[in-house]
Amino acid sequence: MTPKASPNRAELLQGTLDMLILRTLLFGPAHGHQIAKHIQRTTDDVLQVEHGSLYPALHRMEQKGWIISKWESINEGKREFKFYRLTKTGRKQLASEQSKWKQLAKAIALVMSPASNEE
Repeated sequence: MTPKASPNRAELLQGTLDMLILRTLLFGPAHGHQIAKHIQRTTDDVLQVEHGSLYPALHRMEQKGWIISKWESINEGKREFKFYRLTKTGRKQLASEQSKWKQLAKAIALVMSPASNEE
């Protein structure tokens, strides 16, 4: 996953992609392209998930039991897509990741906006 080229784009911390994928799948099953587009769209095009990052992450998450996949036919069987779905374990992992993310964001905010008496 890479921020769109711009000096104002945020660098992503390791593990953030997994959390964003899990959060996307909370809305229901999706294939890889849908997941990537959802992340791009909901971040106002700030984050773009490259296939070279997305599919290894999906495979790793499937091995951990956080998601499961199933091939499904689309357009009267003319095309097949691999749809990914969140598992119960994946929902627990998402809750854990979100909690860690909130703690990290709070800690960073404290450093970036110190109390006025410290400046």
